[in-house]
Amino acid sequence: ASGSYHPFYNGFYYNHIMNDNGDGQDKVDYFSGARLVVETSRDPVYSYNGANVTLPCHFHYEPDLGPKRKIRIKWSKLRDDYTKEQDVMVAIGKTYMAFGDFKGRAHIHQGSRHEVSLVISDVRLKDDGKYRCEVIDGLEDESDIVDLRLQGIVFPYQPPRGQYRLNFHEAEQVCQDQGAILANFNQLFQAWSEGLDWCNAGWLADGTVQYPIRLPRKPCGGVHLAPGIRSYGPRHRHLHRFDAFCFSSALKGEVFYLDRPAGMTLEEAKQSCQDAGAEIARVGQLYSAWKFVGLDRCNAGWLADGSVRYPIVTPRANCGPAEPGVRSFGFPSKGRFGVFCYRER
Repeated sequence: ASGSYHPFYNGFYYNHIMNDNGDGQDKVDYFSGARLVVETSRDPVYSYNGANVTLPCHFHYEPDLGPKRKIRIKWSKLRDDYTKEQDVMVAIGKTYMAFGDFKGRAHIHQGSRHEVSLVISDVRLKDDGKYRCEVIDGLEDESDIVDLRLQGIVFPYQPPRGQYRLNFHEAEQVCQDQGAILANFNQLFQAWSEGLDWCNAGWLADGTVQYPIRLPRKPCGGVHLAPGIRSYGPRHRHLHRFDAFCFSSALKGEVFYLDRPAGMTLEEAKQSCQDAGAEIARVGQLYSAWKFVGLDRCNAGWLADGSVRYPIVTPRANCGPAEPGVRSFGFPSKGRFGVFCYRER
């Protein structure tokens, strides 16, 4: 290809590679004849908010070449459509560098000569997703994908202003304000498979607008469509307005209920939580406590966004519908209720 005539070895020849001295002389790197193989977990790796997790990755050569020079390891996080990567960390030997939100939280675990697993500490909601483990040995470069999934809960969210008031960026912010993030499709699909049925369309993290239907009905795509995830596809992130599907995971702290005989206003509720060494709970925290801790309280309480809700694990008389769930009284402009507080452990 270079126009010069050099012998080829085993069908592979690499020319015009700068040598380590940077003097412009060609460095010829011949193919070794061994195949580099990278392997990760075939099954998703599950974790939760605040935990430590190891994403397994191993490599080997076929045939085995024995001890080799130092290789380069690169871990990156992929978008769901594989179109873009976020650098997580790179490593050569015992020297490594983590990037962005992974600084101070990511390192390589090498329990054996051919292990290059990624350890992530203090897992965050945005860590959910696909990761590429890439092993680079000279001119050989192989990689494999491992899927990290956070155990969590998806909940639909409307702001106090009402239905379909959020563009994509506002939806991102309201989920963050509620101790959550915008859900991705896999998370929404999992919630649908567990029973989520919601006829209002909401933003997902990839900029699409979708909604989950368990019981087909006329206002929700029609009675003749099968149950599933209805999709409006990608929408304009500034101009179009919908609700949001938020995702929250397990909590580091606890949610508890406070009340007074005469109830409290929203401001009094916030102060009561502060007096108890806590803060008023967010919507995502209440949903997480309901799902992961089994919080069951047939008393309405204020939350940080000004809504009034209560969680029911065991349905019973005078506590709403016959299904478990988080009940909502909306955003009352006046009234006196208890309050749900959140305290870090």
